[in-house]
Amino acid sequence: MHFTGRQAEILDIAKAEGRVQVEDLATRFSVTPQTIRKDLNDLCEAKALTRIHGGALFPSGTENVRYEARRSIAATEKQAIGRAAADLIPDKASLFINIGTTTEAVGEALLNHHELMVITNNINVANRLRVYPSIEVVIAGGVVRGSDGGIVGEAAVDFIKQFKVDYAVIGASAIDEDGALLDFDFREVKVAQAIIANARHVILVADSTKFERTAPVRIGHLSQVHTFITDVCPSQKLQEIAASRGVQLIETAGS
Repeated sequence: MHFTGRQAEILDIAKAEGRVQVEDLATRFSVTPQTIRKDLNDLCEAKALTRIHGGALFPSGTENVRYEARRSIAATEKQAIGRAAADLIPDKASLFINIGTTTEAVGEALLNHHELMVITNNINVANRLRVYPSIEVVIAGGVVRGSDGGIVGEAAVDFIKQFKVDYAVIGASAIDEDGALLDFDFREVKVAQAIIANARHVILVADSTKFERTAPVRIGHLSQVHTFITDVCPSQKLQEIAASRGVQLIETAGS
């Protein structure tokens, strides 16, 4: 689903404040309450928000936002992050690309590369890259998650362990202040951990909304990656962790 500019703004407010109220939004945007109710109904239908009496809530830290809705969140920032990650990956490299809307943006930015070998558990990435003869696509086997086309489970983990690649591109659903990288599905986390363990250079890609969220399952720690690319990292503590652990921090905002 495509969100209007006002709906995207409402989603940003809900992420920042946890909830939104119809009357407050009507005043803020100078529209009728009926217009705001329609906006909230659309956002809730896309599972981006949860409806409550008089307004809506941003989803809790135990359930992820619906995949199509996630594509609309920070879309411009994800494109810039994708380009920055692609710039680090040379032609003739081998790489993993994990599940996620930001990792998909990296895949999109790699289309002009040559002689790449891309191993992925992301059906969306595989389908996008497969038509380019200069890119060899290898897709993991396992359980296909209907919500986003991600391939998860022990079969996918075993498949990943067969490789040792030059680069890995991974995402995270949330990044904690202590540097913990978090996600919602323990099956996906096991695949991500295998990817990290079998790559020479790990690139974490995550937009700044991930600093505002929480998720229950631990992937690993920021210190386990080599490069972290985000639009902006407002946390001084995370900046210090990156600096002390030798993690290259790239911020794309304004670049």
